[in-house]
Amino acid sequence: MAGRTTGEGTPTVHRVSAGGVAFQRGDGGPRVVLVRVGSPGRWQLPKGLVEPGETREEAARREVREEAGIEATPLAPLDSVEFFFSGRGAEGGYRVHKRVYFFLMEYVGGDVADHDREVEEARWFTLDEAAARLTYDNERSVLSRARALIGS
Repeated sequence: MAGRTTGEGTPTVHRVSAGGVAFQRGDGGPRVVLVRVGSPGRWQLPKGLVEPGETREEAARREVREEAGIEATPLAPLDSVEFFFSGRGAEGGYRVHKRVYFFLMEYVGGDVADHDREVEEARWFTLDEAAARLTYDNERSVLSRARALIGS
């Protein structure tokens, strides 16, 4: 496992992901795209692992395209969030330390219906609706930062 820390106790794997707050402007004000994954269905910002040789911005653009079905241009870095969770592999249990870098991204084309199979649904929400739907508080904070930059 890449990034594995050895020593006493449970080993820790370090992972880096990137994602975006992709928005579009409209008559009803700005809207952002969220994706619903897992069971019972967590609403979250599109994000995923940064692949070898890929920049964080490139990963954010790719993940928004794959998970939300849209093309979006990164405008500015927003914030990063970090968290831990447990995993289990052939070698036993481990902890994952994950850091996700988010970017403010502007919609340029595509359709949310074109999301990949790991996503149950991708949908546009007003900023207020998105804040109410997001499952994780740390992503709600990222959305709040994006709101300040978008201006509503």
